[in-house]
Amino acid sequence: MSDYFTPAQHPVQPQHQPRRRRTGLAAAVVATSLLVGGGAGLGGAALWDATHDEPTGSASATATSTAPVSTQSQAPAADGSVESVAQKVLPSVVKIDVTGQGGGASGSGIILTADGTILTNNHVVEMAQGGGSVKVSFDDGTSADAEILGTDPLTDTAVIKASGVSDLTPATIGKSANLGVGEGVVAVGSPFGLDATVTSGIVSALDRPVNVGSDDQGNSTTYPAIQTDAAINPGNSGGPLVDMTGAVVGINSSIRTAASQSPYGSSGQSGSIGLGFAIPIDEVMPIVDQMAKGETPTHARLGIRITDDAAGAKIAEVTEGSTAAEAGIEAGDVITSVDDHRITGADSLVATIRSYRPGDSVTVTWTRDGKTQQAEVQLDSDATTG
Repeated sequence: MSDYFTPAQHPVQPQHQPRRRRTGLAAAVVATSLLVGGGAGLGGAALWDATHDEPTGSASATATSTAPVSTQSQAPAADGSVESVAQKVLPSVVKIDVTGQGGGASGSGIILTADGTILTNNHVVEMAQGGGSVKVSFDDGTSADAEILGTDPLTDTAVIKASGVSDLTPATIGKSANLGVGEGVVAVGSPFGLDATVTSGIVSALDRPVNVGSDDQGNSTTYPAIQTDAAINPGNSGGPLVDMTGAVVGINSSIRTAASQSPYGSSGQSGSIGLGFAIPIDEVMPIVDQMAKGETPTHARLGIRITDDAAGAKIAEVTEGSTAAEAGIEAGDVITSVDDHRITGADSLVATIRSYRPGDSVTVTWTRDGKTQQAEVQLDSDATTG
């Protein structure tokens, strides 16, 4: 039986009638899968052995300020129970319904500002790009149309803006860096269309390299995920994973499935098997801020193409003039660590580099002909110039 990474997004069949909204607890959350196909609600499996970041498309938006940031991750919300966390988080989560040429799908989002700026997954809203529609439903049972402010396929994130709304409850943004393995977490969402579903569990692992596909230019969508056993199912994509203070520490985005059938379409969408993955909030908030301001998202890069190797990530190609080239890294070298992060393969290196920002200095360690070499490099940016 093969294992598949599938999007935790809920496909919507056109013939289905809209389901009844519940006042007060109508918020939603969504989880995607480890492999996201070209259309919303579809999952696919693919192997990506290279990382060569290229510029992404520009976003169009009005400058906004994002949600408050919490510096505390351990002090409990109210009595620290799952119930108290749910009561705090539910008003800040929305259900997102998307329609496009490929059909319809639903996911979730996290309210960032009182006037309707919302964070979600790119794969939740991508179907609506180029002529589709996006609608958000709020905790009080109301709904509004929304426009896409920006998308970033490389981190599987997107920012949308609900029209004509005010006085919403922004989520509190926490610090994913404060998480520890075994710590309690809560996920909120609409799995399989079931409104305001709350699940709880623990952090099962940190910095788990998760590859969910690629963008139009073949650059892999890979991130250092938070793994959790809190139940995440199709319909949870884009919603929050929160700590026991109710602060958002991740965006529920992927699930691991075990199925022998094709992972495409509803026939291949298995339920939770206790392997859910969330994008760490620390890594993506700078990109979210860029999209909210109408800027083109930027990403750190070494300027290399890589493949898996038993010892780490093997260099297949080095871009002339890149920071890797200036450091003396050559094709055939095997990168084994970046700072204190051990590199176990291509996805591991991509996920690690994506956790940094352009201009950050890192120490890269690699082997060549059995000898270890090391250099401090300043990471490049995929930002366009001129």
